Amino acid sequence: MSLTPLHDRVLVKPAEAEEVTKGGIIIPDTAKEKPMQGTIVAVGAGKQLESGSVTPIQVKVGDKVLYGKYAGTEISIDGEDYLIMREADIFGIVL
Repeated sequence: MSLTPLHDRVLVKPAEAEEVTKGGIIIPDTAKEKPMQGTIVAVGAGKQLESGSVTPIQVKVGDKVLYGKYAGTEISIDGEDYLIMREADIFGIVL
């Protein structure tokens, strides 16, 4: 893959949707919810301020993050699905 996000954007690989509930019920494809967590694959340089300085991004490649249900734009690269979103759309890092 050769995509580098610009400015304060990050590229996220969404986690797989759950196929079976904790109680053992199999979830059909039509009822699966979009996952709201994923792994950072690439990051931009940071947000450029009006003064010209750049604020570095707080997440790094490999971080597992939580984001909003409708955050980002879905893209497909080499047959893989990703989300590209602004750093502000990320709620937190999963430790």
